[in-house]
Order: sequence, then C-alpha cells, then structure tokens
Amino acid sequence: MIRADNLTKYYGKTRAIEDISFSVEEGELFGLIGPDGAGKTTAFRILTTLLIPDKGNATLGGLDVVCDYKKIRKNVGYMPGRFSLYQDLSVEENLNFYARIFNTSIDENYHLVKDIYQQIEPFKKRLAGNLSGGMKQKLALSCALIHSPDYLFLDEPTTGVDAVSRKEFWEMLKKLQKSGITILVSTPYMDEAGLCDRVALMQKGSILSIDTPEGIVQAFGRDLYSIKADNMYGLKEDLRSYENTHSVFRFGECLHFTPENAIEEPRKVKELLDNQGHEKQEIKKIDASIEDAFMAQMRDEPNG
Repeated sequence: MIRADNLTKYYGKTRAIEDISFSVEEGELFGLIGPDGAGKTTAFRILTTLLIPDKGNATLGGLDVVCDYKKIRKNVGYMPGRFSLYQDLSVEENLNFYARIFNTSIDENYHLVKDIYQQIEPFKKRLAGNLSGGMKQKLALSCALIHSPDYLFLDEPTTGVDAVSRKEFWEMLKKLQKSGITILVSTPYMDEAGLCDRVALMQKGSILSIDTPEGIVQAFGRDLYSIKADNMYGLKEDLRSYENTHSVFRFGECLHFTPENAIEEPRKVKELLDNQGHEKQEIKKIDASIEDAFMAQMRDEPNG
C-alpha cells in the first residue's frame, strides 16, 4: 500500500532524512519511532504530499506522491503534531468545515467517527481553542477521518496528553485498524512501539532497523542488568571505566548495564562496586525492552 524508496530531504545544509526506505502493508499499523529531530515529521510530510523529496520516491496505492498528489490527498487523513484546527471555531463547526472540504458531510460518514466524536459531542458548541489536550486530540482525529480515507497519518498524536488519554487513543487506533484503514503513527514514546504491528526505529534522519517490536527486542542479543547504588553518578562513571563494559545508560532510578562478556557477571560487577565503596547495591538481571534495543542500536551506529 505505501512504499518509500531512498527518500532524502535537506533544509539548507541540515539533513532531515537521508536514504530512508520502508513499506507498509494494507491494513497495517506501522510506527516511526524516534526522538525529536529523527526525521519522522519530514517523512510524513513527504508521504502526505506536503513536501517534495530532494531524492528518492514514494507511492501510496501505486500513486506517486509528487505526480499524483491531488489523487492521494483525497485518500489521506493527516493529523499533524501540533493542533492545527481552527481554534475560534466550535467543535461542530470544525468537523463540518473539514467534511465540506472533501465534498462530504458529517451525516454521511458519521459511522466512521461515531465512537470518537461521541466522547466530545456534549461539548460540540465549545470553541476548539478551549478544549483540553485529550479532547483536542479526539477532535483532530475525527476531522482526519471524516472523509473516509484509506490511509491515516498521525504525527506524534499523544505528545502532551495525559496517560489515560494516551491509552484511550491507542484503543481507538486498534478499532480503526480493524475497519481496514492503513495507519502510520510517529511517536517518541518507546512504550507505544509495542502497540504497532511493525516499527522503524529512526535516529538523525536514518532508519536503524525495521521489524516487529518483538523482533527488535530479540535482536538485542546481550545480557542486561539493572543496577542501583547510593551514588548513582559515581556508579555510572565507575561502570563506564570497567574493562568489560559494553554500554551503560540511565533508565529512571536505575542504570542498565550490558557487559561485553557475560561470564562471571554480576559477581565481578559487585566486586568492582565494593572496591569503589558503593553501598546499598541492587544488581539484577533483566529482560531487554525496545528502548534498550534502540539505545544499543544508537551506540552501534558509526556516528552514534
């Protein structure tokens, strides 16, 4: 359904994306996962015909994003990262406006947005600018769906909303996927990667890997330990200086430590920490998460 081949885009001398390639199957929920500046938004804007690539090409349903942009726009729903609806129009007026742009009406396609719109319908007379973050999110998704698109692009849709709204939003996406819509979503939240069918991990305008969330975690391929002690800053420096260290990253209240060679670990790590005077040690072996896999792939990149 969607194919990107060697897409490249520069803003002046600044590289946004370079030679990224991926494909998305019909009805798939595909994620672009990475931090700010990874190139996710640029990729979305090219695929939704809002930007022309400097190099490479992309197609949606066999239609070229440059040559066939008018046809593509009729079949695409796009929810940008920033709330872009008319804040001085009401909820109802915004939805009516977007329906009319695509020569349809709320009544004609209400079944597509019913489950979402019903949650904000009691506030349909309220100005969009006065909505909460979660309600703005639902209104933007309703407007993106009202013309019955084949493809739905959601650029960091859960950024800035509370945990409950995030959970509700992903539940809505799963329902939409069952209706046959092909969904692309970008997010900086690694925990959301596990909710996608497949993901592309992005960093500095490049794709590090593409796989199912489970496949990316399985590819981690090393032992991993969670370590805590009384002096966390000193602990990190001491572990980094340890001759058998492959990587050390801060994860919340703990450090995630990966040795080059797992033989006799964590006994040797405890000996190291004892010799350095670290107290209140907690060392336990854990399973890798997709965030651990992402950090490992960043480290293994030539410029990582």
